[in-house]
Amino acid sequence: MKLLPLLLCLWTFGLNAQVSPLPNAHAHNDYEHERPLFDALEQGFTSVEADVHLIDGELYVSHNKPKTLHEEHTLAALYLQPLQKLLAANGGSIYPGYTEPFYLMIDIKTDAEATYAILRQQLKGYESMLRIYEQDQWLTDGPCVIFLSGNRPVEKIKREKRSLVSLDGRPEDIGKGFSASMMPVISQRYSKILQWRGKGKIPKKQWKRVKQLAKNAENEGKKLRLWASPEDPNVWETLLKAGADLINTDELEGLKLFLRTRKR
Repeated sequence: MKLLPLLLCLWTFGLNAQVSPLPNAHAHNDYEHERPLFDALEQGFTSVEADVHLIDGELYVSHNKPKTLHEEHTLAALYLQPLQKLLAANGGSIYPGYTEPFYLMIDIKTDAEATYAILRQQLKGYESMLRIYEQDQWLTDGPCVIFLSGNRPVEKIKREKRSLVSLDGRPEDIGKGFSASMMPVISQRYSKILQWRGKGKIPKKQWKRVKQLAKNAENEGKKLRLWASPEDPNVWETLLKAGADLINTDELEGLKLFLRTRKR
């Protein structure tokens, strides 16, 4: 964490002014990059993903259960604290003039309700930066939306009258009455929707399938994200044309260059 003050300083004083936000860019397993959060921000990403494990009452960011525990690898240290400090120093926004929310997807790897109980407790200290909703509508226009994936505490969230977090949906959740505030994103593994790997033109049947899924999500005001998709510009272009909203990638710079230069 020794680099955090320097990174915050560089970002606050000028670096962010040179970055244009990318509404379609989602950083898969963002914490695996050399500078979690900041590498994605430097490329203009507006959605990042952090896997969390509940261990001894603390939330640690890691894909697999960490063998050693370090304070600098907690969710608060890697994401919540930096976001709060950046927003405070930058007038309440990550990117100047960008009015859409910044998305933090938290993929719960441990027990859903136990992990959420600790997360909810921690988030109380960050309410000012969160977009909070009550049942079917947003109560605040906070700059950050946190939505939960993995082991989702669906029933717990549904019972809450006022919530600091939303849910990552699945295609089967469409049509079940989840509002766009409670469930702003619909996610699915790419291979469960498409078998096409980007060579040549997408088969007509598969094109219709992904386009219909995107339309169904859009009709409910939700974004569509297909994860584990091929890291291929042809795939990215096809998904965007079909109506997918978030392109899932590990190749931050590659997706940035694609989105900046694509012809619409």
